[in-house]
Amino acid sequence: MKILISGSSGLIGSALVRSLEGQGHEVMRLVRAQSRGGEHAVRWDPAGGRLDRVLLEGVGAVIHLAGENVAAARWTTERKLLIRDSRVKSTELLASTIARLAKPPRTFLCASAVGIYGDRGDEVLREDSPPGTGFLADVCREWEAATEPARNHGVRVANLRFGIVLSASGGALVKMLPPFKAGVGGVIGSGRQYMSWITLDDAVGAIRHTLETERLAGPVNVVAPNPVTNREFTRTLGRVLGRPTLFPVPAFALKMALGEMAQELLASQRAEPAKLLASGYTFLYPELEAALRHVLGASARRATGAAAAGGKS
Repeated sequence: MKILISGSSGLIGSALVRSLEGQGHEVMRLVRAQSRGGEHAVRWDPAGGRLDRVLLEGVGAVIHLAGENVAAARWTTERKLLIRDSRVKSTELLASTIARLAKPPRTFLCASAVGIYGDRGDEVLREDSPPGTGFLADVCREWEAATEPARNHGVRVANLRFGIVLSASGGALVKMLPPFKAGVGGVIGSGRQYMSWITLDDAVGAIRHTLETERLAGPVNVVAPNPVTNREFTRTLGRVLGRPTLFPVPAFALKMALGEMAQELLASQRAEPAKLLASGYTFLYPELEAALRHVLGASARRATGAAAAGGKS
């Protein structure tokens, strides 16, 4: 199948491209910079609303993963607009372009996030749970709504609501590791807030499963089946690293440092992958401790291999 992917250089996108190409799919990369993507690149300008629909002819599926990093900088008014527009405007452009095709792709998979549920305490959140409130919830709601033109054109659309993706190659876990390895990690805020997580391996596996499973459409929670509280996550990561976790980060300190973003980091989302489980997806790493040992063990093995290769040169 010919598959068009945006965000192909990101954490999930780069791993997904390798996986799909390994399966024999032809992957086209949707890129903005002229120098990126190689011969299989399709150029677009989401901010300017430019995408030549001719370039989408013959594509069997579109997977849209691009979006500005939410945690890259403190949220100013301008930063929040960039976060929103990078998701909503790009999705509107893709969906409207797909809707103008005589032969549209069969499937459009678009990233979203469990942030759509807002701060929900210990409530179990499935795909039919209503959206919550807050900046990220509002962004996610608009993001998912922007796919409607493609859905109305008869395309199967799935909104992939990602939790925290665990990888030693990037993302939230990499930012957590330095203080934890130094023995100064600890719970954030009360520690009672739930964290919905998934390994990078399972995130890629879930995307491929959704791509291949025709009955999966609408919102799909891309999270492991066993979310944990921040306190449990902290203890488990400390145990895996063999380090103490005695230095909490009070909520007021986080709010002073990060402003409005802190409220979202302290939000509790106990999401369940109800649709993935019902459709037969089998998680490689459903439990947190095994997941962290796999992720961090793979990182250590890569580092050892690189060191050994360097010693032989």
